Amino acid sequence: MSEADHTERFAVSAESESETKTVVEARDFEFVVDEPSPLGGTNDGPNPVEYLIGAWAGCLNVVAHTVGEEHGIDLENVAIDIEGDLDPRKFLGIDEDPRAGYQEITARIEVEADADEEALEALAAEVEQRCPVGDNLENPTPINVAIDAA
Repeated sequence: MSEADHTERFAVSAESESETKTVVEARDFEFVVDEPSPLGGTNDGPNPVEYLIGAWAGCLNVVAHTVGEEHGIDLENVAIDIEGDLDPRKFLGIDEDPRAGYQEITARIEVEADADEEALEALAAEVEQRCPVGDNLENPTPINVAIDAA
């Protein structure tokens, strides 16, 4: 982390194995991104939008435990279910009108904890506010895409 700006850089590298299958490297890890068979893929891994909401689930879990610990709430178990609605017509080039991404995403978190309902509501609000992935989903983040010839 840079002392001047307090930011930390994260990076991945990805290589295409086919039209739908991508192998991604993050630090010492490798994972496969693929489309399900009905969308022309080989179903060798979750698709990009499943990884997106999976990343949010992982982030919510980490932040919930962090915030819980800060407030003296022992979270014995955290179960997270996330679902979102996505209209694939823009992605497929059929229609330019719908948004390409999720129209809405909903997370349901169930916890076993030594806390009353009021404390859990406060925990949920703080977790939602502090989750980096949720922040990126909820707020515009500048993105830049450049394509270079190999």
